[in-house]
Amino acid sequence: MKPTLFSASRSTFHRLLIEQNVLTVDAQGVASNADKDNVDSKAIAEEMLSTMGKPNVGVKIPAQSLGSRFEKQCLAFVQDTFPRLKHLRPGTWVVTTPSGQFKRGITDTEQYAHLATLSEACEKQPELAAILGQDYLIKPDIIILRETEEDVKINAIERLVDESTTNLASLRKANGGKSIFHASISCKFTMRSDRAQNSRSEALNLIRNRKGRTPHIVVVTAEPLPSRLASLALGTGDLDFVYHIALPELLKAVNKRGSADSRELLKIMIEGKRLRDISDLPLDLAV
Repeated sequence: MKPTLFSASRSTFHRLLIEQNVLTVDAQGVASNADKDNVDSKAIAEEMLSTMGKPNVGVKIPAQSLGSRFEKQCLAFVQDTFPRLKHLRPGTWVVTTPSGQFKRGITDTEQYAHLATLSEACEKQPELAAILGQDYLIKPDIIILRETEEDVKINAIERLVDESTTNLASLRKANGGKSIFHASISCKFTMRSDRAQNSRSEALNLIRNRKGRTPHIVVVTAEPLPSRLASLALGTGDLDFVYHIALPELLKAVNKRGSADSRELLKIMIEGKRLRDISDLPLDLAV
């Protein structure tokens, strides 16, 4: 039977991570997403990667390039899948990066446009910057925007809006609003404690500094060690979910070569609805 589109996109995602030397093994057989100083991390990553394809051996790229390539493939996966759900989530969508082709950051969106004014004020008044800090300047790896809609489209089925009402709604283009920030996707190839805290801080700042609805806030990672996944996945109030690039493969690897604590912790995260597979992301974004 022909694989579904999401299944095929997931397989392509994995293949490209391997072909682009994001997922590799060194001469000692240690996977690129493993912590070489952690026995469980090395064993789980090796087992997980063995079910995903045949990685290149001995190839090592700089950490910054590794993160950039990982982000690029995550972006490609979301661009290939989420737009296919227009029958479930109608709208005009843009999936991009703040540093990408469209050069669109969160200050160009309805909920966070005021941060541009705040940034300008801080540039003119250093003492204000010293008081406020720079935490409000969030730069997600991947953003999804929903564009505003013309009245003709809003009134396509029946006449819903006119000049006398609905003059403040963000979705209506006639009101002069900016694009609506729908989702923030943070890409963390591996999950060390500092990276986990960075993701939490970014999420909390998105929540605190918004004007209007909160966007989806998620993290995508290839981290193999359940205890490090738990540092970000457990708890509520900041992130929607953490998405693993290969959750079924990780689950098999942990059950086969992980410790009892790792098996229990992974079970808690999955059954507690805190950790999901990358294939779940597009449908979750459609909510």
